[in-house]
Amino acid sequence: MHGPVQAAWLLVALCAVSGSYCLLRMRSRFEEQRRTAGGEALMGFGMAVMAVPAAVVALPRWAWLGYAAVFGAATLHALWAARASRHHLHHLIGAFAMVYMSAAMITAPGAHAGHGGAGLPPLTGALLLYFAGYVLWSGARLVPAGPVAAGRGGGSAVIGWGDRPELALACRLSMGIGMLAMLLTL
Repeated sequence: MHGPVQAAWLLVALCAVSGSYCLLRMRSRFEEQRRTAGGEALMGFGMAVMAVPAAVVALPRWAWLGYAAVFGAATLHALWAARASRHHLHHLIGAFAMVYMSAAMITAPGAHAGHGGAGLPPLTGALLLYFAGYVLWSGARLVPAGPVAAGRGGGSAVIGWGDRPELALACRLSMGIGMLAMLLTL
């Protein structure tokens, strides 16, 4: 990623915090939460490492090849999982975007340092449109529809940090914003 160094470090922090929260979600008592949280943690930490400014660490070509391989496997896993749940289509597109950005860094390594563009403009544009829509959709879902009633009856169970749907959605929103920022600088 190129651009202002401070913005890159903020993106690194945002993605690392999102990845860390996804690790917490892996301890959820709900199977679907645990199932998706691992892939989202991989995405968060992968995006954090990819966003480190090239002025600090210029990754060698083999590192980008490793990125492409890891996220290629994640793409195949998401493709397989998408058969059972529509939610995994988003994971599929996100993992594909990571493979795409890795391939762009392999073919034009100077682009990471801010020395030119990389990638195919139509594909980059399509991914930008998707993630812009996803960010707007996710943000709108976080806005409460009305007043929230406190304490809906007696024996309500305590919800753990990994089981809070609004925090999981905020995490996905943060990673969507991060993906948008990374694609904009590609």
